[in-house]
Amino acid sequence: MKKGIHPEYKKSVVICACGNTFETESVLPEIRVAICSNCHPFFTGKQKIVDTAGRVEKFYRKYGMKPEEK
Repeated sequence: MKKGIHPEYKKSVVICACGNTFETESVLPEIRVAICSNCHPFFTGKQKIVDTAGRVEKFYRKYGMKPEEK
């Protein structure tokens, strides 16, 4: 690598909107994110299917599947 053309890589703090913080390395001293693995529905197991114009029900009817019971 050429010297003097790369930014300084240092420890930085990532702050999520949910309040979770963790440390990583970046060229920025602080990174703010809207969603992290602590609050993301996929990682928390609280994932929901968002139905837009009945597409999910149409899929279930077409392929003979039943939606999961809550």
